[in-house]
Amino acid sequence: MELAGKGVLITGGKRIGAVVAVELARRGMNIALTYRRSKDEAEATAVDVQAAGAKAFLFPADLSRADECRPLVDAAASALGRLDVLINMASVYRNTAFNDLNEARWDESIDVDLKAAYLCSHAAAPHMRAAGGGRIINFSDWIAVSGRPRYKGYLPYYVAKRGVMGLTEAMALELAEDHILVNAIAPGPILAPPSTTDEELKAVEEATPLGKWGGESEIATAVLFLLESGFVTGETIRVDGGRHVR
Repeated sequence: MELAGKGVLITGGKRIGAVVAVELARRGMNIALTYRRSKDEAEATAVDVQAAGAKAFLFPADLSRADECRPLVDAAASALGRLDVLINMASVYRNTAFNDLNEARWDESIDVDLKAAYLCSHAAAPHMRAAGGGRIINFSDWIAVSGRPRYKGYLPYYVAKRGVMGLTEAMALELAEDHILVNAIAPGPILAPPSTTDEELKAVEEATPLGKWGGESEIATAVLFLLESGFVTGETIRVDGGRHVR
């Protein structure tokens, strides 16, 4: 896909999403970003996108609400003038002990990580057909792709991210004839949470064969590969420094 002049919607565009947005803007793509609580971060990203020479549009959205997904996508497509790429990055990552799980906590992860990815993709497909094709990139997790849970307390998150893999494969088949390629990225140790201690940072480095955290730019590199390739679809690519082989 030629990127210049194309329109992309990134859900959950902060931290890693912000870096992806700016990298795409540098290649001439116009960017629509969603946020729920992180308005200041989204506005800062929009400034960086504009500084890179691209247009930026911000949309507040609660993607746990099914009735907000299609209006969001339609509004983004309208603002951008077209919609060529959807990057489903919005996610809920919360540690909850099994005995404390309830329906609300279950829905919190499933609705945002899995259901919203489907609903936004379903809404985006007609816009991409009108543009002659497109790309959908979902986000899973290296642990989910490894095929077994490794940490207690993340049951709904793990299930949702396993579901994202199936969603990616099935949508790739459904949308192939429309020239819409659907893939997923499964990040590993890319960016540590703000509360991570020095000891925890070191433990992750030691558990990762490449011996380091990847950094946000590694996700941007993977996104660019999937956008530029015209013959990869239905794949989930691990970007984890080899963590899955140890």
